Amino acid sequence: METVKRLVSSGKGVVIFSKSSCCMCYTVKVLFHELGVSPIVHEIDQSPEGKEMEKALKRLGCKAASVVPAVFIGGILVGSTNEVMSLHLSGSLVPLIRPYRVLSGKHAQA
Repeated sequence: METVKRLVSSGKGVVIFSKSSCCMCYTVKVLFHELGVSPIVHEIDQSPEGKEMEKALKRLGCKAASVVPAVFIGGILVGSTNEVMSLHLSGSLVPLIRPYRVLSGKHAQA
């Protein structure tokens, strides 16, 4: 639990816990890149502490069938793919990530 809390608090902005073989994780990572954010990504399947991180994410409130992707914005758990996509479709995601966007090219105007 402490590892996850440390990684979330040390990462300013968008932090994603992911698995390298997860297609939904890939989709969420691409969405954030398309919106001009470079998230900090922790691939839990490639970490020696991965199983413990997965358990910690469940205890923190990840309720999806799979705990990944687990997305934190500004240190707060937003949720998994469904929550992120719902925020995006409702127009609520961009205001949440605005402080963490890299302002260049097409992203500067969106």
